[in-house]
Amino acid sequence: MDDKKELPKRKELRLKQFDYSSAGAYFITVCVKDRKRILSKIQSPVGVGAHDDPHEGATGSPKIQLTKTGEIIEKYLLSSEMIPGVKIDRYVIMPDHIHAIVLIYPGGSSPQKNGSSRAPTPTNETLPHIVSTFKRLCGKELGRSIFQRGYFEHVIRGREDYETTTKYIIDNPIRWYYDGPDAEVPLPASVTANKKDQNSI
Repeated sequence: MDDKKELPKRKELRLKQFDYSSAGAYFITVCVKDRKRILSKIQSPVGVGAHDDPHEGATGSPKIQLTKTGEIIEKYLLSSEMIPGVKIDRYVIMPDHIHAIVLIYPGGSSPQKNGSSRAPTPTNETLPHIVSTFKRLCGKELGRSIFQRGYFEHVIRGREDYETTTKYIIDNPIRWYYDGPDAEVPLPASVTANKKDQNSI
């Protein structure tokens, strides 16, 4: 009898029976290795003290200040739109991870400002290919790989799911400011409620 412990199986990060070259919207999260906070800093709005509530009055929301590394990551994230049929719809670059909604249009074509469409997408331009290309280009300019293996994704199904995901991205800096590693103020009940059924990152 083999007494060796069976290693835990690595959790699949992507759906097995889903065509990633099909049209749709995808919510992706890419994390930095060891969750190092090298991409951005979450700052209080101008004129707001460390213990002030940025939701009060007209002070606005916490601000994201990209680091030099974060600026490079943003450049290559947006350059993904050079792939025909791909659009980065929403995104946020947090200190140690990135959230984005990636749209892939039918037949590899997406509407342009002049109403025309892009050329058809090659069959290998799937979501995993988009992410791996993004990581490779970032690593090439930075001179090192900074991201964890793989990525997390969620296939957005319907308008309600899209709106919930969009709000999650927009509210990410607020959650970090109140409830993140550097939080100095308590998280308001209204924001806490929005955390239900959401990922912790």
